[in-house]
Amino acid sequence: MSTENKLDSQVTVKPWWQQHGETIRIFAVALAIAIFLRAFIVEPRFIPSGSMEPTLQVGDRILVDKISQRWQEPQYGDILIFYPPATPATSDTSKAYIKRLIGVEGDRIAIKNGKVYRNGEPLDESYIAEAPKYAMREVLVPKGHYWMMGDNRNHSNDSHIWGFLPKGNVIGKATIRFFPFGDRLGAITTSK
Repeated sequence: MSTENKLDSQVTVKPWWQQHGETIRIFAVALAIAIFLRAFIVEPRFIPSGSMEPTLQVGDRILVDKISQRWQEPQYGDILIFYPPATPATSDTSKAYIKRLIGVEGDRIAIKNGKVYRNGEPLDESYIAEAPKYAMREVLVPKGHYWMMGDNRNHSNDSHIWGFLPKGNVIGKATIRFFPFGDRLGAITTSK
């Protein structure tokens, strides 16, 4: 038998998963890190409606901070992403909403003469699209709940329609707009 034939009979071809083992391991680790980050730390979201205009526009892409709420309560003016409570006004509670935090437990909220009142004081809402064209009697935010409203007051399915948001429904806080590029790119400002 020639030397060439001996070499041919000794060569073994490794299966594809062994040939690309290092690449597969790197991909698996990267995928595990990405899943962990999205589940517990930060996740991207798409703005599907105009309920938060002018602050957030349809098509904006934002990052949601999911971890800070574990150490501190959201503040007035924070823009939160959450699952709405199950009511007749919220037909699909599996779709996340995005609204501004207006009231916390113990606050009295009312809407009259085109203004939102918290504990008897009108809010300075320079961020809204237009003044509300509706009125709402005063309500007391119960323990363990928030009062949420969209910045586009007259075109928002929010607490004035479906009531109080249980704290446990909050996913996180909108922190950064990463698309579209340009002057609106960057940190999402909040107002109290």
